[in-house]
Amino acid sequence: MESFKDFKDTFSYGKRNNLNFKFLAHLSEKEAADFIEKLFYNLGEYFNDGEEGKIIQHIVDGQIKAYSKKSKFTYDEGPFAKFEKELKNSRIGLITSSGHFVAGDDPEPFGTENMNQNEAIERIQEFIREEPSLSVIPKDTKLEELRVRHGGYDISGAETNHNTVIPIEILMDLERKREIKEVGNEIFSFVGACAQKPLIKEIKNSWIEIIKKQNLDAVLLVPV
Repeated sequence: MESFKDFKDTFSYGKRNNLNFKFLAHLSEKEAADFIEKLFYNLGEYFNDGEEGKIIQHIVDGQIKAYSKKSKFTYDEGPFAKFEKELKNSRIGLITSSGHFVAGDDPEPFGTENMNQNEAIERIQEFIREEPSLSVIPKDTKLEELRVRHGGYDISGAETNHNTVIPIEILMDLERKREIKEVGNEIFSFVGACAQKPLIKEIKNSWIEIIKKQNLDAVLLVPV
């Protein structure tokens, strides 16, 4: 027999793996039961009113509730620098933990060529113990030249519209409209499911030096 706890936890890298619903493992049994009950209710209502927005919002609310719980990598304080410059006079950079790279410049995690998304999911425990690799993406890269691989989230949305997690076109449009002065020549991406302590203590310093060479006034951070 399978307990309800075992059931809800299998959506997170278990036999029912679904990265959109892996957050159920972070909810208590009561919280998960309440979430599923209301999800079924909203699905039933959808047959009557056709309003899928309630279903989507309920899932988002569940994710927020689960991921807002304090973890060992929760920090109460962080460095803060007041942004003094006007955006229209500012050079803006971008770094995302989405796992994007340019076709032909695959970071080849663990030395594996052409790793697919399913393999990345299967090897997630290896990823979170591995030091991350920074991918450099020229700002004029066309979306069709982008590739994405990340075992920590469902990449189907990113593949449908890369701008959801690596908003290159959005920033370039702001540059054309002169709402920002310029986008940095290169933007950066890495797989956020990685060894956190090396990233915080050592790797970030070398990455900061790389990013500083872009002569940026501010950097947009997009966590995934």
